[in-house]
Parts: sequence; structure tokens; C-alpha cells
Amino acid sequence: MAQVEATTQRVIVGRPEDVFDALADYDGTRGKILSERFSEYEVREGGDGEGTLVHWKLQATSKRIRDCLLEVSEPTDGELVEKDRNSSMVTTWTVTPAGEGKARVVVSSVWNGAGGIGGFFEKTFAPKGLVRIYDEVLGKLAAEVEK
Repeated sequence: MAQVEATTQRVIVGRPEDVFDALADYDGTRGKILSERFSEYEVREGGDGEGTLVHWKLQATSKRIRDCLLEVSEPTDGELVEKDRNSSMVTTWTVTPAGEGKARVVVSSVWNGAGGIGGFFEKTFAPKGLVRIYDEVLGKLAAEVEK
């Protein structure tokens, strides 16, 4: 099994603290910025950053749906880590200053991929698909924060 990684980023007009707060707001903002690829969104515990437990289904492809149950932590300032209880996937959202009144948001997911030929295809194509999904989420985050 090889580790698979998908990473993308976007600069958003807004104070880094405000952008981070919007990302960490699982009770409000987060549900609004998810694309149609996400369904059955439900906050099960918490709702604001550290200690949140959130569920969703992610339709990665027309045939591949991931049932995600994510534990959220904040290991450092400006960083949200979502660990999936149902798989090896870990997604890290990092918000840093990007100049006056701007924030850089980097989102990166890593997981243990399949072995064999299936693993080859997963490592080749899954990151591109996930990056497209995250780019859409980041676009919606920007629209929400820049209102």
C-alpha cells in the first residue's frame, strides 16, 4: 500500500483569523461551503473546531462514495486536522497570512492507497479528483468570507 496525497491551495481576501474561524465553524459555515459531492452532513459532537465530530458522505467518483466520520483537532494555531474514523484518511487545513488582509488556505489529504493495479490507478487519478473537489470548496469559502 502506497500513501496517496492530494493538496491544493487558495489565497482568500480576509483576515487569516476570520478565514480560520469560518473553516472551523462546522455548525454553520462548513455545511454551506461543501460542494454537491458531499451529502448526509451532520455535526455529531461539538461544532466549533477542536473536539468536533462530523459525518458526511463524499462522492469521489460516480461509483466511489466514502462514508466519513471525522474527528477534528487543532494541533497548532491556524491548523485544523480531520481524522477519519472509517479509513486512514487525514485532511489538514492550514491558514496562514498571505499579505495585507489576505489568507492562504492549504488543504491536504493523505491516506493509505490500495495495492496492485488498483493502487496504481488510485494514486494516479484520485488526487486529481479530490483536488477538484477541494478547489470548489475553497471557492465557496472565499465567496462566504469575502461577502
